Amino acid sequence: MLDLDPPLRPLRRRGGFLPLEDLGLIGDGATAALVGLDGGIGWLCVPGFDADPLFCGLLDHTDGGQFDVTPEDVVEARQRYQPDTGVLETELRTATGRVRLTDALALRSGADLTDDAPAGRGELVRLAEVLDGHVRLRVDVEPRGGGYARPAFGGLEIEAARRPGVRLHLRANRPLQGLHNRYELHRGDRVELVLSWGRIHRHHRVDAEASLRQTAAAWRRWMGGFGYDGPQEAMVRRSAITLKLCDDWVNGSVVAAPTSSLPAPVGGVRNWDYRYAWVRDAAFAVFAMRRIGFGNEADAFLGWILDAFEQGRRSRIMYTLAGGPVPDEQVDTQLRGYRDSAPVRWGNGAADQRQHDIYGEVLDCADQWSRAGGEVEPTLWAGLAGLADAAGRTWRQPDQGIWEVRSEGRAFTYSAALCQVALDRAASMADRLGVPDAAPRWRATAGEIRRAILEDAWNEQAQTICEDLDGRGGVDASLLALPLRRVVAADHPRMVATTRAVTERLGAGDGLLYRYRHDESPDGIPGDEGAFLLCSFWLVENLTGQGRLEEAEALYTSLCERASPLGLLSEQVDPAGGELVGNFPQAFSHIGVIASGVTLARAKEGAMA
Repeated sequence: MLDLDPPLRPLRRRGGFLPLEDLGLIGDGATAALVGLDGGIGWLCVPGFDADPLFCGLLDHTDGGQFDVTPEDVVEARQRYQPDTGVLETELRTATGRVRLTDALALRSGADLTDDAPAGRGELVRLAEVLDGHVRLRVDVEPRGGGYARPAFGGLEIEAARRPGVRLHLRANRPLQGLHNRYELHRGDRVELVLSWGRIHRHHRVDAEASLRQTAAAWRRWMGGFGYDGPQEAMVRRSAITLKLCDDWVNGSVVAAPTSSLPAPVGGVRNWDYRYAWVRDAAFAVFAMRRIGFGNEADAFLGWILDAFEQGRRSRIMYTLAGGPVPDEQVDTQLRGYRDSAPVRWGNGAADQRQHDIYGEVLDCADQWSRAGGEVEPTLWAGLAGLADAAGRTWRQPDQGIWEVRSEGRAFTYSAALCQVALDRAASMADRLGVPDAAPRWRATAGEIRRAILEDAWNEQAQTICEDLDGRGGVDASLLALPLRRVVAADHPRMVATTRAVTERLGAGDGLLYRYRHDESPDGIPGDEGAFLLCSFWLVENLTGQGRLEEAEALYTSLCERASPLGLLSEQVDPAGGELVGNFPQAFSHIGVIASGVTLARAKEGAMA
């Protein structure tokens, strides 16, 4: 669980890999890095989130590459963020001394993080300071595939074997003898390191402390817009920053996670590249960020979704951060995978799937945009109206669904529900824009879909709405999202019964939920998976909507307590031992922290009025 002042603890490795809870995220709105409790950076893609990784030890601790700044013979360590920032501190203790390592991807002096403009400097700043005693500090820079260095501009110019097109430069306040350095340090001594890519600031002296101070100040200015008064306030604050760290600040998009191929579960093959922008994730992020005061971010997400749709003239489920098509999925056989969980994948094979919920995601975002005063030009409206018509034609047709199954498609209830959302929002927009010709037809079809969900998808014997629109098949935790999308009210008797059925049949213990049962709903992928955290946050919202506030808050608290000491959550949890698994940190999980926290806070306030 989030601990703002954690105790020192021994380093733990399994097969040479740190557990995910011992990793901290830093970022600059263009890319992100993961810093280990041991002082190593085993994940950094430059210049952007979806570029090839420069350091990839996260997926292969022997051959993946790493940037280590750590004292030799560490006994124990701890990590914490500087309050309300993306600046990370790692404290490492040896038998002879103690070091504080401060890391950040540097932001420009005076940067305004609410602006749709580059704020990062393209620099990784690392400052190691001996707090007491004496240590031998190890600084090793090992790009994936190896590299070599030569003196240049008061530091080292580094050529990474696998990234010859990336211009890397390492500067320090102490002599650099190549990519591997050792320093004998005593109390008060510092080692300042700046790794830059792109432009080389040859005229800048190394001043890591000033850069870190400017970066922290930019984060705190941004957090001045935070507004939330509810349960688990510290966790909601950290989730807001984590979502911001997953954003592309220039394009307005958000990655599902800044990593690829972290397995769920460990040892399985469900390893996917999440470094792209799903329209679905962005739509949920819009809702969450606006509710805690970050309207600029919400508007940026909305704008990105509509721009990507308008530029491509087709509704893709995911895009690159710049709005282009996602690369084809490829397997990297040279990396062993996190804790030997192969394969490692780049690109995403689900990018071209048919998922009918995309219609509702885009039109719900467009409706929010329009309600907030955003302009909907005739060409954009023509495309949106076409999406509404497509939703009206296809809502009974099979697709791959929200969970992106790689088996034969089915007519999923959730997909039909989002077609209902598409038609409902399109009708509202048509009235608002003064082009109401199709609105009656769209409303009629929306009503037909809602009736089908409550009647055709209802299984009387099982006492639940089923995952398939014909009322057959198993239950699916995505049904818990129907109240969130205003398709069926949380307190509707059949939604109450469905909530009970999902909890009983998909429960993994202690409030955790599986998305679906693989024996009831084959998805074309071998192996099982962990419990999906977002589904449990959806359960919090349903319990809240049914007036069961004590149960909802108890569940919400237990879910927040599953976060790492830094307040980070992965996509899934292994129910057997509570281990965080899957890509990390996961935007969806932190969206759940924010959205369900706000819902719960408002319900409690209403109950007290």
